[in-house]
Amino acid sequence: MGRFIKGAAKKLNVDPTRYNFFKNAVDFIILLIACIIIFRSIPSFRAVGTTLLTGAGVLAAIFGFASQSAFSNIISGFFLVIFKPFSVGHRVRIGQLYVGDVEDITLRHTIIKDFENRRIVIPNSVISNETIINSTLTDEKTCVFIEIPVSFSADIDKAISIIQEDATHHPLCIDNRSTYELTRGEHPVMVRVLSFGEYGILLRTYAWASTPNNGFDLKCDLNKSIKEKFEKEGIEFGYPVRVLINK
Repeated sequence: MGRFIKGAAKKLNVDPTRYNFFKNAVDFIILLIACIIIFRSIPSFRAVGTTLLTGAGVLAAIFGFASQSAFSNIISGFFLVIFKPFSVGHRVRIGQLYVGDVEDITLRHTIIKDFENRRIVIPNSVISNETIINSTLTDEKTCVFIEIPVSFSADIDKAISIIQEDATHHPLCIDNRSTYELTRGEHPVMVRVLSFGEYGILLRTYAWASTPNNGFDLKCDLNKSIKEKFEKEGIEFGYPVRVLINK
């Protein structure tokens, strides 16, 4: 059944999320039907089934109480598939703790593979009550923030020029300017003076990458190259300074 559904999903170009969830639901239904057939076909099991039916009221109450969480996860799973806040393969952040790529959505839980190649199993009902940040829902392009503090005495224009030059020459940096921004002649990599802090002037760089993975690599590479260029050009980073006065 799994091979049949997978082959049909590829031919129809169906969303993998629907394929996985539908396959898990079909597996559960087939297992349930098989159990019923077994109890109906084997005489000794049929007798056991009749005995169980005599206490059906008590069993139903116990089963209903024990399966509240399970039914909640199943219903939440259906909602996740129908409203599609994410799909298999999307990179998501669930709440403030879990970040990774969605690997599977089952009847009970969602499996997320984090950056350490570990699997995070989260009940569907928990995900439904959390804030979901989806990095690949409609557009994979990512704006990377690179914040660099420079000293108050640093040449800001020179620092901005170095940052923009390094970023635009990086192979993972893309030009995501709109038509309006092109008309205004804005630079592909914007650098703004964000604030005057305790340690110096904070510069924020807005660099674009085609995917979240490329964005992470771009940020790491620029942190290294900008530090090297600043040291070479004599631009001092902002750092804590304390003045002690002895009386």
